[in-house]
Amino acid sequence: MIPAVLYAIPAFLLLITVEALSYRFAPDDAERGYETRDTATSLTMGAGSQVIGVPWKLLTIGLYAAAYTISPFSLSPGDWWVWVLLFFADDFAYYWFHRAHHEVRLLWAGHVVHHSSVFFNFSTALRQSWTPMTSLPFWLGLALLGIPPWMIFLQQSISLLYQFFLHTERINLLPRPIELLLNTPSHHRVHHGSNDEYLDRNYGGILIVWDRLFGTFQAEGDAVRYGLTKNIGTYNPLRVATHEYAAIWRDLRTARSWRERLGYLLRRPGWQPAR
Repeated sequence: MIPAVLYAIPAFLLLITVEALSYRFAPDDAERGYETRDTATSLTMGAGSQVIGVPWKLLTIGLYAAAYTISPFSLSPGDWWVWVLLFFADDFAYYWFHRAHHEVRLLWAGHVVHHSSVFFNFSTALRQSWTPMTSLPFWLGLALLGIPPWMIFLQQSISLLYQFFLHTERINLLPRPIELLLNTPSHHRVHHGSNDEYLDRNYGGILIVWDRLFGTFQAEGDAVRYGLTKNIGTYNPLRVATHEYAAIWRDLRTARSWRERLGYLLRRPGWQPAR
């Protein structure tokens, strides 16, 4: 099974080119636009994630198929309500997957890749982790509900395709009903902000309602400062992919107890033991 996102890569590259040209011919001083080295790094990270992700997806298919086989349910793709259930269940799973990858440092070590650019454009959407293994448990429950694995993967691809279009400064606020219900470029700019008021906000995939329900929503206000609270200052893809794992290893070496080691792994990024 070839991930549907692979088929969209030519369209992604075309849209990146169009957006970059729009900055050249219609610049905006309030928007950062593109930087050649940054874009090259994002594209390299995206290519690497696909190379690693395809064989991992094959293993994931097997695990989801096993879960689907032992499920006491068997939902039919011929029933319209199953697709509605899948849409909401997938988006709910994505919210908690995304939130956990901000709140647990070991998970953040992979996800931090996506936040490592100080630019925010369509190429940023392709700056993805090279460690996709941490996503497995968050969608396994959908297979146990009796949803066929191919449907789960299709809906995941639809969500990722939608989220590509969130990574732009060229779109301001959309009509209020859309901003209330759906994740939008404005909401996602907040998510990529390193401003104190924007940290760990707006985890939604397609919908923004989960953030509103669980208290993690933040509207866009002050100008967004993209990147990390401590930027890594490198365009080296290998360092981008591994810098937080290296930082965790350094902290583990200084830990004085197993409690501290677990804290460095499982507490929030930036956690330090009280000494």
